[in-house]
Amino acid sequence: MSLEKQLQELTEGKYKKSIKDCTDAQLYDCVLQLTKERISDRAEISGKKKVYYISMEFLIGKLLSNNLINLGIYEELSQILKKNGRDLAAIEEAEPEPSLGNGGLGRLAACFLDSIATLGLPGDGIGLNYHFGLFRQVFQDKLQKAEKNEWIEENSWLKKTDTKFEVCFGNRKVTSVLYDMDVIGYENGRNTLHLFDLESVDESLVKKGIDFDKKRIDKNLTLFLYPDDSDEAGNLLRIYQEYFMVSNGAQYIVRELKKKGRNLHHMDQYVAIQINDTHPTLVIPELIRILTWEEGFTIEDAVRVVSRTCAYTNHTILAEALETWPLAYIEQVVPQLVPIIKELSARVAKKYRDPRVQIIDADKRVHMAHIDIHYGYSVNGVAAIHTDILKETELHHFYEIYPEKFNNKTNGITFRRWLLSCNRELSALLTETIGEGYKKDAKELEKLLEWADDPKVLDAIEGIKMQKKKALAAYIREKEGIELDPDSIFDIQVKRLHEYKRQQMNALYIIHKYLEIKGGKKPVRPITFLFGAKAAPAYVIARDIIHLLLVLSDIVNHDPDVSPYMKVVMVENYNVSYAEKLIPACDISEQISLASKEASGTGNMKFMLNGAVTLGTSDGANVEIHQLVGDDNIYIFGKKSDVVIEHYAKADYVSKNYYKKSPVIRQAVDFIVGKQALKAGHKENLERLYKELLNKDWFMTLLDLEDYIKVKDRMLADYEDREKWKRMMLVNIAKAGFFSSDRTIEEYNRDIWKLK
Repeated sequence: MSLEKQLQELTEGKYKKSIKDCTDAQLYDCVLQLTKERISDRAEISGKKKVYYISMEFLIGKLLSNNLINLGIYEELSQILKKNGRDLAAIEEAEPEPSLGNGGLGRLAACFLDSIATLGLPGDGIGLNYHFGLFRQVFQDKLQKAEKNEWIEENSWLKKTDTKFEVCFGNRKVTSVLYDMDVIGYENGRNTLHLFDLESVDESLVKKGIDFDKKRIDKNLTLFLYPDDSDEAGNLLRIYQEYFMVSNGAQYIVRELKKKGRNLHHMDQYVAIQINDTHPTLVIPELIRILTWEEGFTIEDAVRVVSRTCAYTNHTILAEALETWPLAYIEQVVPQLVPIIKELSARVAKKYRDPRVQIIDADKRVHMAHIDIHYGYSVNGVAAIHTDILKETELHHFYEIYPEKFNNKTNGITFRRWLLSCNRELSALLTETIGEGYKKDAKELEKLLEWADDPKVLDAIEGIKMQKKKALAAYIREKEGIELDPDSIFDIQVKRLHEYKRQQMNALYIIHKYLEIKGGKKPVRPITFLFGAKAAPAYVIARDIIHLLLVLSDIVNHDPDVSPYMKVVMVENYNVSYAEKLIPACDISEQISLASKEASGTGNMKFMLNGAVTLGTSDGANVEIHQLVGDDNIYIFGKKSDVVIEHYAKADYVSKNYYKKSPVIRQAVDFIVGKQALKAGHKENLERLYKELLNKDWFMTLLDLEDYIKVKDRMLADYEDREKWKRMMLVNIAKAGFFSSDRTIEEYNRDIWKLK
């Protein structure tokens, strides 16, 4: 049946209307149904061995556009709708965004599932079906407030299955129910994202904002992603959630193997389990428990086969992000795992005396990453510098024991979403210029370098950037009520709000620039500073940084002397959908984390792909971007990782010394508690942030601030050399091919999973 006839039958059958007479919401409903029917025609990807990618987050974003592109029917459907006076982009707006993730970790997992399917590899995701996700961010009185983010509708991509498992906790038993989402490869078959839900979940438990009774485990387990863990009940709930996920995942994997008649003693020949960060670590002792308690394995055999099946991806250099739990908490939540964890710990203690490699430490805390490293067969970092730091410093004691386990897998992004979907104009230009090959082989983007001196192509790239800036300005006018000048420089920093990502340093630059303009030094071209970020509700300083940015937005945007030259916008409820509008419109990509602290970053890759120029430190994947584009096409500032690591080792960084010796730093920092800021904001929040910068500044904002100001000012000046800038845009697009998640997944498969 033709696509048009199929859609017409759906609109008439469901709503007794023609395509042109349906509302956008009705058309979305019908296009959703059509897409699901087309997806069901795709063959399930199969093979002898399968990877299960287990993660607390899958930040998948809206799926309609992505699925239509991967099915190869986006253009045809768009034309059918256009012929009927309708717009596919408007219909896509009716789709709610699944609230199943937070930041880069979850977005990476989503990109990986896309690439696994695109490469035709058998591979499913395992996670949780959060009803309200992280939270919906709203700004009130220049403060972040959190509300529940309702996204699940009766008709959605979720498919309820008949699969149920019992999960036992110390003092209760709960039942899960499995929801599946199809994952379609680009011009390929179908895998599945398995999302486990609590059968007895009760949404009415959430009363005001995101507050709920954390102790009602039988009703709350799948309400929120990362519930507030600032108290004991929150900590215990995290463990309950993590065990609920891995117990369901382990039971599902074992059941699938048995259904296929596989010998569980050879599980590693049929299954690879990729543990995405430490949250799913308990899958290791849980699998050992199932094999010994329920399948008659000896502990020796169970440990051996599980250790050959599980692989661990490390996503952080931050010590606080490597989970440790009091053994007493695990005893309370999952007492059945404690003998196994103690056995695993005893085996390590017998072989290695070094206290730094123990699973249970002297304080009776269980180190989750240590379980992964000792009882997994692979440990990978996610950028070259990140992996080097793990091997040389943070996990050096493990590297000495298991050098063969350590490997690097530089992160990647799926070009289908971050180019073909969100920047169709640029994609069309690339197709016209270099052909369609880059859609499946991103390395072909390098062909664009042949046009690096072609005025027509360079002007076209610049024209598309302006088109995207105008579209973003219109969207922000509608959503945020702020007028932006598309001719201004769009300087964008969007990512999770965390001190190590240093949004506070960007804020200090804005203060510096504001004071310059007030003093009569006006920029050649106006600058628009755009931010998007959520702060974890319990992360007080992160919320204070958001407050400062909202205060600066109020001061700058309402100052008649400054607003013609400068605007500051903190977008509300930043998510994938907002990113898809911000990223194609960006001129300057802010990647300013403290060197040695960002494992990789993937936003830097998305901006680069869409023709933004990076302003960054030598951190994470910035290092590899720098190597690819060369010194002339990136702006690097700040101390390098070896200097930073030495400061931490010697504990000799004192932020107040930088404040005292630099009038520029002092003026910017003092503004935070000056009359203007205090009048616009809240004394408590601003003073707390001020004291943090002066007395602690753990992520060394003031160390790099002056160099940041100098390099950023040079970048703004260089923007006026339009020929130079256009060429930089082209080079960044052309060199982005390395950062395809298809390449990353090919490497995972070659070195770790070995799927046929």
